[in-house]
Amino acid sequence: MVPAAMTDEAENGEDMTTPLLEIRGLSVSYRTRGGGGVAAVRGVDLDVWPGQVTAVVGESGSGKSTTAHAITRLLPDNGVIDAGSVRFGRHDLATLSEAELRTVRGARIGLVPQDPTVSLNPVKRIGEQVAEVLRIHGLANRRSAAVEALDVLDRAGLPDAAVRARQYPHELSGGMRQRALIAVAIAARPELIIADEPTSALDVTVQRVILDHLQRLAEESGTAILLVTHDLGVAAERAQRLVVMAKGRVVEAGATRDVLADPQDAYTRHLLASAPSMTTARRRPSAPVATADTVPLVEARNLVKEFRLPRTADGPRTLRAVDDVSFAVHHGQTLALVGESGSGKSTTARLVLRLADATAGQVLFDGIDVTAAGGARARGLRRRAQLVYQNPYASLDPRFSIGEVITEPLRAFKVGDRASRLARARELLDRVALPTAVLERRPAELSGGQRQRVAIARALALSPDLVVCDEPVSALDVSVQAQVLELLAELQAGTEVAYLFISHDLAVVRQIAHQVAVMRAGRVVEAGPPEELFTRPRHAYTRELLAAIPGGRVPSRATETITS
Repeated sequence: MVPAAMTDEAENGEDMTTPLLEIRGLSVSYRTRGGGGVAAVRGVDLDVWPGQVTAVVGESGSGKSTTAHAITRLLPDNGVIDAGSVRFGRHDLATLSEAELRTVRGARIGLVPQDPTVSLNPVKRIGEQVAEVLRIHGLANRRSAAVEALDVLDRAGLPDAAVRARQYPHELSGGMRQRALIAVAIAARPELIIADEPTSALDVTVQRVILDHLQRLAEESGTAILLVTHDLGVAAERAQRLVVMAKGRVVEAGATRDVLADPQDAYTRHLLASAPSMTTARRRPSAPVATADTVPLVEARNLVKEFRLPRTADGPRTLRAVDDVSFAVHHGQTLALVGESGSGKSTTARLVLRLADATAGQVLFDGIDVTAAGGARARGLRRRAQLVYQNPYASLDPRFSIGEVITEPLRAFKVGDRASRLARARELLDRVALPTAVLERRPAELSGGQRQRVAIARALALSPDLVVCDEPVSALDVSVQAQVLELLAELQAGTEVAYLFISHDLAVVRQIAHQVAVMRAGRVVEAGPPEELFTRPRHAYTRELLAAIPGGRVPSRATETITS
């Protein structure tokens, strides 16, 4: 489905005289231990109309999520609304009692949080969590809620809803967990849905399905959508109105097409120039030429990995997550594995790193079979192959200083003494463009982009030949994302390290990969250089992925073409 064009207010048939949500002069601060306060939102004005999508965009710390959470007063304990009003219909939500708010939350206003890992109850099955919403708001009894929950999960785009309803959150992929959260939000058919980065962890095709559904809700039932996102491509294609926030203030607002075509604020222009989905490929570093006689650094041959699924009425089931996958990664080059959630790309990476055992097939490292390596051989492989995880908030030990985080691999492999390890940590921080002053700080004191730079520094500590980057920029703002991609390219040019780059975002892959393998349902359906895949895709699924990249068809004078 191609998203509906961004229509003028008069064209969509809504009564535009009264917004469903009207925010005026909203100011929010967070109280500190010392008794002071940090202003997070300052004098924000914002309107959301029935049947429309209003997007709030900005980087981390801009105040966009705080604004969204202040609407339903779901701020942290130290968050305080200092001034302003939040009118929803006849009520000012800023002054309602907690009991009155409970009749609004979930029933009239649905919230899709950003992180499904912490938002879903880990000890309840997915179906039970959706059914609970229906029961609490009197929309179903205990018996009918379970049946209706399946319909809601299906509407949220979760495949095989009957099976997923019986699973726990940890048994689903990140994308599936996010769709379960969306099912919880839409279960009561609310008048307003606040979606806080609802698709930031999803691949582009699933992202399109979810956003198509939210858009249909707006068009068919008059549901208002407040979309909080750092992805300007998503905002460009889906929102009728665009609100740009920076440092707690609204710096620009208006009809989406006007803001994109002629941005007035320098910060808006900066965001547009940084968005990978709204620019062409950046210049990639040249890579060593691999010939037919060159031994690959890593070679996967006919890899297979099977998992058991929960038993159903039809009996036991097995999922073949990786199905006859073969590829090669050469020194100094980047191979990107792209595909939807559940396509098998992360499982394939775990097989390559020997973090999981293959059901069949081989993994060769410098021509040597390491498929069944154990003991000293497996430890040697760990030293030569490192991993950068997707989530910089969860991958760093919060108890360690940054210096301890970076030197941990050196200590584990007994490399050097305390002084040489510290010197290595300083050198690595310089490589990833962080000041040495952060050595004594804790991960919680750093931004998401800084944490991911620390994770990259840690991965490089042992001077590995291969770094597996598992969705390394999907959780980052667009400008920080661009910085990290440029950093990875610079490090590769200087060290000839090879990357196995896992991503669901073809726009990102286009900027860094020398070779791309497209995966679907555990199989590689197409492979080749990105220039070929982007201009002459052979497989229908590759064409579908390319068509789903948000923002690519939105004209803007703010974006510049960057030739390779």
